[in-house]
Amino acid sequence: MSDWGHLRGRRLWGRRGWGGVAAMASVCALAVAGTLTPLGDQAPVTRSAGPPVVQAQYASVTDRAGGNCADQSLNPSTGSTDGPAVERIRNRHRLVVGVDQNSYLWGFRDPATGQFAGFDITLVHALADAILNEPNAPVQFKTVPTDKRFDRINDGSVDMVVRTVTINCERINDKSKPVVFSAPYFEAGQQILAPLSSPITGFDGSLQGKKVCTAKGSTGESALEADPHGSTPVLVDNQLDCLVRLQLGLVDAVFTDNALAAGQAAQDPSVHLVGKPVTHEPYGVAMRPGEPDLVRKVNAVLAAYAAGGANSEWMQSYNHWLAKELPGITGPPAPRYRQ
Repeated sequence: MSDWGHLRGRRLWGRRGWGGVAAMASVCALAVAGTLTPLGDQAPVTRSAGPPVVQAQYASVTDRAGGNCADQSLNPSTGSTDGPAVERIRNRHRLVVGVDQNSYLWGFRDPATGQFAGFDITLVHALADAILNEPNAPVQFKTVPTDKRFDRINDGSVDMVVRTVTINCERINDKSKPVVFSAPYFEAGQQILAPLSSPITGFDGSLQGKKVCTAKGSTGESALEADPHGSTPVLVDNQLDCLVRLQLGLVDAVFTDNALAAGQAAQDPSVHLVGKPVTHEPYGVAMRPGEPDLVRKVNAVLAAYAAGGANSEWMQSYNHWLAKELPGITGPPAPRYRQ
């Protein structure tokens, strides 16, 4: 999908609390229609109560590609001098970002208002304001499916992708679609989402003979390839397509980041997270290699965004979007810089 849209305004919390199959159908209809409209400021709206989601507890895992590259990025920039990549964006007078419009709580189009909203979207506005050095800086959004995120970075369609992208060495070392990452701004883990009535207990032998859906090009696909537990993987372009298939009875479970699955469980009370997360999934801003000034600028923005502890902009966004579904998180992962 190659939808475009303009959005001004930094903190667009959006409506919260839409759920169920009818809402899913609305989201899918929006995605198919592919129309993005100019969006404006919107006041916070109180969220209705939803089903509880188990707090994340991460299993001890090792990056399959090995090494320490997965959690290291360039030092944040300092001073007022910026490089050519940042100047290119400023001369264009807008930031172009690849995002999701189908992941509730992260990056989604509210079917009631048509507006972009979510944790990732709020971060995009913080990045745009700092990079363009103006409040309410203009952003041009381009919606990209999961398996096209790195294509859009490499073909120059976007300056960056902010779309719950997991940082790992395999992606950093991929010569066919090279990508570099910011410091991590969130941490999740792959986990099973299944109907309440299902006998599936997690990413284990209970998947034997089951159909398990995950997105193409995701870390979930890699984990299923490594150990499907006797299941048959079903691959789709967008992670939300898995929930639709689960609701229609076409698959038995979904394997995805628990951060995304928590949003789906909040939408549909007939499904829930089971078992424990089985991977380490730090999310980062994905960018093109060869633009270190942009990476350093993004890392400087992320550091400022998380500064202030409980009063930080990061925590304000987390408390609004994610605290109910993913409770107990006190901030982003600690950054590690290599130079």
